[in-house]
Amino acid sequence: MALTNEKLVIVGAAGMIGSNMVQSALMMNLTTNICLYDVFSPEGVAEEMRQSGFCDANIVATTDVAEAFKDAKYIISSGGAPRKAGMTREDLLAGNCKIAQELGENIKKYCPDVKHVVIIFNPADLTGLVTLLYSGLKPGQVTTLAGLDSTRLQSALAKKFGVMQNQVTGAHTFGGHGEQMAVFGSAVKIAGKPLTDFIGTAQFPAEEWEQMKVDVTKGGAKIIELRGRSSFQSPSLLSVQMIASVMGGEKFRYPAGTYVSNGKYNHIMMAMDTTLDKNGCSFEMPKGTAEELAKLDASYEHLCKMRDELVTLNIVPPISEWSKINPNL
Repeated sequence: MALTNEKLVIVGAAGMIGSNMVQSALMMNLTTNICLYDVFSPEGVAEEMRQSGFCDANIVATTDVAEAFKDAKYIISSGGAPRKAGMTREDLLAGNCKIAQELGENIKKYCPDVKHVVIIFNPADLTGLVTLLYSGLKPGQVTTLAGLDSTRLQSALAKKFGVMQNQVTGAHTFGGHGEQMAVFGSAVKIAGKPLTDFIGTAQFPAEEWEQMKVDVTKGGAKIIELRGRSSFQSPSLLSVQMIASVMGGEKFRYPAGTYVSNGKYNHIMMAMDTTLDKNGCSFEMPKGTAEELAKLDASYEHLCKMRDELVTLNIVPPISEWSKINPNL
């Protein structure tokens, strides 16, 4: 039985990430009502899904945004330019944030009653922030893909210690979804034993741990090196798991990017210690060592610089004017 009969829209459905999201959503039986939207026709993806035998869902494909977004209750968007070899996420800032602005405006125009939106195209912290601003939605209704950084940390530790990934717990990264993310290790356990008991030993020298943290922040570039293209299967599955959790499905186990304005970190989208459920996204401040929290502060400052660049580029107005566009901010 599907989690819901409400409409889920996959934006960018003709691409590699989008088409994988469609398949994941159908395999997980999220909804009986799924719409594939792309400026390039997603009909081929829709037809292949039908031919896969997904016969308990109405699968619609369209290039018409008004048709796609009408009555939408959930949206996942991968509809930006992909990252290529030699590029950082930040290299996509201007172009993809303009796409995010259009996305937000279309949400406000065609489906203001949408329940939740997940943004995964890079730089996700900023594209999510821009989408939220122009959509008019409440902060807890828009989240961004940040869990991929935590799964990269988890997988690296699992390989190192020769255990299943589910035996690595508490492996989280916070702050930005980029090379300035804050990698937290103080709460990690390996098969029930604190990671801190291993760091600095012959089995796991401190310098190896430091290098692992760097490698995790560059996990996306490594996939491009290994596969010749940016990640598509991992962000697809994790983003669908995010939307499943707000539909009332299984709890999402990793941090999500969320809007934060709490006096310490303000007017920003960043990964926090989040909970996704039918009420949307709520968060608590991450707990860690003084060094980890300093890294989180530095990540926030980096995000602020990119946000302020959007003001310079006239993609968003000064923060003092945001409430005129979205009274919820």
